[in-house]
Amino acid sequence: METLFWENGKLKLLDQTRLPAEVEYIECKNFQEVAEAIKSMKVRGAPAIGVAAAYGIALAAYEYKGNQSCKLIEEVLKAFSVLGQTRPTAVNLFWALDRMLAVAKKYREDVPGKIQSKLLEEALKIHKEDVETNKRLGAEGEKLVPERAAILTHCNAGSLATAGYGTALGVIRSAYRKGKVRRVYIDETRPLLQGARLTAWEMLKEEIPSTLIVDGMAAFIMQQEKVDMVVVGADRVAANGDVANKVGTYGLAVLARHHGRPFYVAAPLSTIDLNIKTGHEIPIEERDPDEVVAFMGTNIAPKGIGVYNPAFDLTPHMFINGIITEEGVVTPPFEEGLKRFKKT
Repeated sequence: METLFWENGKLKLLDQTRLPAEVEYIECKNFQEVAEAIKSMKVRGAPAIGVAAAYGIALAAYEYKGNQSCKLIEEVLKAFSVLGQTRPTAVNLFWALDRMLAVAKKYREDVPGKIQSKLLEEALKIHKEDVETNKRLGAEGEKLVPERAAILTHCNAGSLATAGYGTALGVIRSAYRKGKVRRVYIDETRPLLQGARLTAWEMLKEEIPSTLIVDGMAAFIMQQEKVDMVVVGADRVAANGDVANKVGTYGLAVLARHHGRPFYVAAPLSTIDLNIKTGHEIPIEERDPDEVVAFMGTNIAPKGIGVYNPAFDLTPHMFINGIITEEGVVTPPFEEGLKRFKKT
């Protein structure tokens, strides 16, 4: 199942807010529609957001029908600003936008048609690279998985969160194909249930033995020694190895350390932000309280109750055994290793 693809001058996105009940693609004809899809989490996951934003820039360029290159660049810059304000935590968004902006600047003196084609070419390249990167990342992470492993994962870091294959689920997929995965435990991941709706859906399609658990059960199954390791994705990794990921990740890392289970983060190099020294500098998105008090249009909490709804939390580097990238696994001390890997 493709998360997103370019077809006939438009971006097609699998609407993840409708899964698993309905499989429906939406069509984005302009960058505003891409921005709305990112904000409303119709497309989600740091790598997938980056790819979608790149296509959004291409759409902005193709919307311009005139013959003045400077005017086309103005449209691209407007789209760059709007898309850059959609979700603040996932650094892949800004990484992809910066790549697209660099192409626009490089060809700004050329005719509009060439600028447009070069921007689409770059978006397609970012898309293709993401799939290839995830497969390489999965192969690197598979080496860490013991035989007959039971793996706990949180949120969704699979094909649906990327252009294809996945990061944390890419590791699981690669290990399963080597016969090393006995079972995957999936946190439901409140409040939007990305684990229950999306990861469980992916695992069923792959026929990988899986068990869905409520978020509060993770400690108990670790106490029962049912989990051998934890693998999660990331939305941004700071220079010191601190990680921002879906809220609930920090708690799993603490639990894994207490129960003597390794905790790994799977993230492509594009998710590593060396400009951010520690996790405390990462902007944490806070989302609509309605996501917590209601689900699928039905209230599950009394109206008027106060809500705190950060989309992400911060996992300090000291709780992380390794950060799995497409170039290999970075182990502590992270600051030195991340800098070295990022330069490769």
